[in-house]
Amino acid sequence: MAENAAGRFLTIARILRPQGRKGEVAAEILTDFPARFQQLRSVFLEVSGQDPKPVELEDAWPHKGRIILKFSGIDSIDSASSLRGLQVFVPWEQRAPLPPHHYYLCELHGCRVVWERRGQEIGTVTEVESTGGVDVLHVKRPDGKSEVLIPLAQEICTRIDLAAQTIVIDPPEELLDLNS
Repeated sequence: MAENAAGRFLTIARILRPQGRKGEVAAEILTDFPARFQQLRSVFLEVSGQDPKPVELEDAWPHKGRIILKFSGIDSIDSASSLRGLQVFVPWEQRAPLPPHHYYLCELHGCRVVWERRGQEIGTVTEVESTGGVDVLHVKRPDGKSEVLIPLAQEICTRIDLAAQTIVIDPPEELLDLNS
């Protein structure tokens, strides 16, 4: 799930195209909790350059690895076509609870990365890259001129403290040298 609108929303889907003749749309699922669509009665849609706009969700059902969404007031192929490419959001407060040692990637942005064993600050997380495997932290060095890539693996990122905005790492000696 991606964070949007100054941290107030989470992206849960991206509208791909119209689906059917009554205004339904097919959307790419961007949440690890697709069952949430069954309980949603309203969501927010992005409006370029503005805060997301609330819309009523009449129905939602899975279809061939996508989610089909039917919004109130969208009743034709033409009106559904106008939604193509829009992101579907829920308020941050409606995020699904995660089990221990799991985090929303957007929560890691801005965390300090510290190599505790060496007592060395590595830098600050500027981006978390999803790779399809192990996610990668992009960490800007304190000098602000260079960046280090650190796998977000439990063996390397040994402790994440969101309250303190700190990620403690214990990487193999050569990992940081690879980034130099």
